[in-house]
Amino acid sequence: MKENIRLSIIVPSLNAAAGLGRCLHAVNLAGRFEVIVADGGSRDGTIDLAKRLGGRVLSCEAGRGAQLAAGAAQSRGEWLLFLHADTVLIPGWGAEATRFIVNPENAKRAAAFRFALDDESKSARWLEAMVNWRCRALGLAYGDQGLLIARRFYDELGGFRPLPLMEDVDLIRRIGCKRLTLFDTAAVTSAARYRKQGYVFRPLRNLLCLMLYYVGAPMPLILRLYG
Repeated sequence: MKENIRLSIIVPSLNAAAGLGRCLHAVNLAGRFEVIVADGGSRDGTIDLAKRLGGRVLSCEAGRGAQLAAGAAQSRGEWLLFLHADTVLIPGWGAEATRFIVNPENAKRAAAFRFALDDESKSARWLEAMVNWRCRALGLAYGDQGLLIARRFYDELGGFRPLPLMEDVDLIRRIGCKRLTLFDTAAVTSAARYRKQGYVFRPLRNLLCLMLYYVGAPMPLILRLYG
């Protein structure tokens, strides 16, 4: 099947072999889309895996903001889908994304997927509900929900800045809550960090990092807190 360069999928990676395979299998739909894996120096087989699954690998400066920006700069699609390497889009995402893309009213809008975790616990359901409330109330989606945006609009906004953290919040703020659509389709992200660090501690720490970012705290301080 001929590659569809109307949509480029950009995945930043750093030692992401454990989850990258599921991520790419879910989106590459028999090679229909351009898939770019912007790698920040992996040493665990990520690069070989990405190539084997049809991704074009870019070697980039480490840092998610820089990697996302580099991937976008090298992509050819009229539309861009940014997706984390440990996130899997469930079946049906393509149809919902296509409906968004073909609607001319969305030329200066962006879309994110519904947040979900690969954990059956009640704590995971509670966190999903809180995140999805935040998205509806504040229009604040994070990078683990994916981001679909027209290249022209992305360029007009200035794209991802080379931030080591909060690069997703930075761009979402420039998009604005009134120009963000939330899809029904879920983006299922690994819950490994929540299981390891706790469903209370990690969200509270993330919230503190967000508050520090909004008040202009130095990025090295936020990075140390984020870990």
